[in-house]
This record gives sequence, structure tokens and C-alpha cells, in this order.
Amino acid sequence: MTSDGPVGSEPVARDPDALISRAGARGDPNHDQHFLIDDRVVDRIPTYLPEDADRSHILEIGGGPGVLTDRLLRVADRVTVIEQDETFASHLRREFATEVEDGRLTVIEGDALEADLPDFTACVSNLPYSISSEISFRLLPTGKPLVLMFQKEFGERMAAESGTSEYGRLSVSTQHYGAVEVCEHVPREAFAPKPAVQSVIVRITPRTPDYEVDDEEFFLDFVKALFTQRRKTIRNGIRNTAHISGLSDPEAVVEAADEDVLRKRAGNMAPTDFAALAQLAAETGL
Repeated sequence: MTSDGPVGSEPVARDPDALISRAGARGDPNHDQHFLIDDRVVDRIPTYLPEDADRSHILEIGGGPGVLTDRLLRVADRVTVIEQDETFASHLRREFATEVEDGRLTVIEGDALEADLPDFTACVSNLPYSISSEISFRLLPTGKPLVLMFQKEFGERMAAESGTSEYGRLSVSTQHYGAVEVCEHVPREAFAPKPAVQSVIVRITPRTPDYEVDDEEFFLDFVKALFTQRRKTIRNGIRNTAHISGLSDPEAVVEAADEDVLRKRAGNMAPTDFAALAQLAAETGL
């Protein structure tokens, strides 16, 4: 099966409903399976990759019936899909048998949180929303361009700027790895079955941050700690969260930090401010 067009014609994009029908199984909301059925949305998703992105080997997490897989095969030299559901993994191998045989498609049946990731050049996926955070923070350190579908609130928090209500630990941690942009809002009607929430497509373009941290793990733990006390001043946040940040002498950090910083709250601290404070904390409080 190569297309849903007439025999002998130029291959056309596979119809989402036909793909789902051939898969022999519907999406299951109880297992976080919501499949894109709006051709216009699916067609746009690969276009959100950065123009200079290397498309030689694209990774897709959660291929399902292959609606997005079909579009990715049109723009990539190779595609690897990680699919946990045995029914859909088998369907993908049948549906794209020619591409599998040609070495253009590899289907890995397994859990994307545990499976070995291939040496991919970019990742484009409609992620299972229940594992959005875990998957994202497995992908972000790879330094590859990402175009991912998220629940609306989650995606908007990723892209939020300091001083806004959406800004938080997720914003700082994600933006540590790349530039984050919400590319498109996707309505519930674009999926079958309809999810209970609205969705967004987010592009994360890797970049080197405009600050330095010697210990990335401590930096991320320090950010996490201070946002657990986001309503308190940084002064109190440092003092109250040593069990999370790992500081052995939080009072020494308070004594060394600038008073203007200590009076702020986490929601008003830009990533650069967090990095400078984390460096100081590592030098004086660990």
C-alpha cells in the first residue's frame, strides 16, 4: 500500500480515515491515543521544522496508524517510529512495507521512555500527552530540532516569558535547551477521538544559552526548588528548599547574593538570572 490515489498516478498523501480503518483499531482515550484526522494540520506539521534543519533521519514518537508517518516520509530520507502498541506497530510495517524494505522506515516496538533512541537529526511527533514532560526532557538534551504536539497549557508554559502567569520551572528548563515557539493552535476537532483539551504545535530550535552553568544538573534542580516556593521571595526560597536543590549551606548563598535578587520572586527571574544565581549558589552553598 503506497497511497490512496489511483493506480499509476503520482502517489498522494494517505487519507487519515483510511489509515485508521486499515489499522483495524481506533484510538483509545484511556490509553492517551488521539489521532490526527485533519489533513490540513498534518500537512503543515513537517513545515514547522527550521528551514536549515537536517531532514536526513527524522524520529517520530507514537506513530499510531501512520498519518504523520506518511507525511514525514515525504520530507525525510529516513524515518524511525517508536510505537508501543503492538497492533499499530504491525500495521505500520504492513502499510509502509515498501519503505521498510527500502530502509527508509524503521519501526521500533517499545516504550519511548525506555527504548534506545536512534541517531536522529530531528524529531516530529504527536506525543502522548500523559508523558509529554518525560519524553520532552529525554529529547531536549540531544540538541536536535523538535516539532512536537502538546496539550495547550503545557506548550504555552514551555514558551512563556518571565513575568507572565504561565512562566515557571518548565519554561526555564525548556528554554535552557532551545528557542521555544508555539507554531499553531490545534482544535479538538482535528483528532479522533476528540481529546478533552486543546492542543498546540511547538517548535524547539536548539541553541547555546547566553549564560554558562558549570553543573547543569544542579542548575535544573535549583530552578525546580525555587519554583516550589514561587510565591515567596528568592531569599526565603533558597532557605526553604535545600532538601530539593541539594544546598548544604543555603544561608551562605543568601549572604553572598545581591539584595535586589533576593527580593524577587521566581516568576520574575529570567533564565539568565537563574543561571547567575545558581553559579553563586554552587560556589558558596554546596
